[in-house]
Amino acid sequence: MPDQPSPALGLDGRDDPPTIELGPPLPDPAAPTYPYPAPGPGEPPGPVYVVGDVHGYLEELRAALHGQGLIDADGHWSAGRARIWFLGDFTDRGPDGIGVIDLVMQLAAEAAAAGGYCRALMGNHELLFLGAAKYGDEPVQSTAGTASFLAAWRLNGGQQSDLDRLEAHHISWLSRLPAMAVEDGHLLLHSDTTAYLEYGESIPDVNDAVHGLLADGSVDEWWDCFRRFTKRFAFRGDAGPMAVHELLDTYGGSRIVHGHSPIPYLTGAVHNDDGQPPHIPGPYVYADDLAVAMDGGVTMEGRLLVARLPIG
Repeated sequence: MPDQPSPALGLDGRDDPPTIELGPPLPDPAAPTYPYPAPGPGEPPGPVYVVGDVHGYLEELRAALHGQGLIDADGHWSAGRARIWFLGDFTDRGPDGIGVIDLVMQLAAEAAAAGGYCRALMGNHELLFLGAAKYGDEPVQSTAGTASFLAAWRLNGGQQSDLDRLEAHHISWLSRLPAMAVEDGHLLLHSDTTAYLEYGESIPDVNDAVHGLLADGSVDEWWDCFRRFTKRFAFRGDAGPMAVHELLDTYGGSRIVHGHSPIPYLTGAVHNDDGQPPHIPGPYVYADDLAVAMDGGVTMEGRLLVARLPIG
């Protein structure tokens, strides 16, 4: 099961508890920002696309991006000023997580040259992969006994070929990914959890806290961060809209877009009655239209989703 925490590791993935010196004037937080050359006079920024969990399925990613006209037949950026956000979980379960990371890094450079951008969030599998590389079999204290990042990574679909091919520039890039962002009124997260609230009351605070932990935190602090961002389903059910509002009221935006929880698990339609793989028509809008799920369940014969915002 995708991202299903092992009971032996003590990770409960089912329910999320409710949970400077003076300088120049701060910019208007509502104003658009352009990390690369701003559009010319009268030229608007390009459209925004979001990409769900990839989990090492490189060829499926290439096909999905090409199908949206975002890359050409050779796998190079063809989207001009378009903006793309990957929602995290590049590795594990599928065959070529490092190939996925290399493609995203390549597209980030090519998009910048075209005046667009390609960015990515940190998912719980990025934390797990980095932890496996850094700490290996070093024990961590889980709620059900001692485990290790390497053991958890293997149980959650870690591919030895990815670990063997991991290089310093991959680690540096992954370690700097933000945990959350706002784009065109959409609060972008990897995990459908309110655990982000435990790391800060603003997006910069959360991102700084996670980056600081990765730079200086102990193995148990890393593990605790991984455990928190492995929680899921906070936006499902009667209390879901309230949890969404709690995050939107704190971090901004009018709608959450997330990955992490496969849509078949959110809808309860893991398999059809005839035993065929689940039918995933596209992103799943729920929680009183306040949340959009983007994990199409590519690891369970679903779809790797790429969609343009806003989603109806």
